[in-house]
Amino acid sequence: MGNVIQDNDFGKLVLRLTVGILMLFHGVAKVSNLGSLEFIKGQVVNLGWPEILAYGVYVGEILAPLMIIVGIYARFGGLIIVINMFFAIALVHADELFSLGEHGGWALELQGFYLFCGLAVLCLGSGRFAVKPD
Repeated sequence: MGNVIQDNDFGKLVLRLTVGILMLFHGVAKVSNLGSLEFIKGQVVNLGWPEILAYGVYVGEILAPLMIIVGIYARFGGLIIVINMFFAIALVHADELFSLGEHGGWALELQGFYLFCGLAVLCLGSGRFAVKPD
C-alpha cells in the first residue's frame, strides 16, 4: 500500500466521504422538513418548470451522496451532484453568483464546494476503496 499520505486512492476516499457525508446531511434535512420540498416546488414552478423536478433534490442530496460514499457508480453520483448544484444555484442563489458573503468570502462558497467536489469525483472516480471501483 505504501505511504497512505501519498496514496491517490486514499485521497479519493477522503474526497468521496467528505462530499458524500456533508451533502447527505442536506438531504436528510430535506426529508425531515417537508417545507423544504414545498419551497423548492415553488421555485421550480416560478421558473415555469414542471413541479416534479423538485423531487430531484432527493436524487441529488440522498441517492448521489450514498453512491459516492459507498463507491457504487461514484462518477455518476458526482455528475448528479454537479447537476443538483446547478439547479440549486439557478433556483435559489443566482443573485449571489457575483457577491461576497458577510465575512468577505464568495457568497456561494458552500454551493461551489459541492459543485466542484462533485466535479472532482466525476473526473477522478472512486479509487480502489469502493464497493464497485471505477
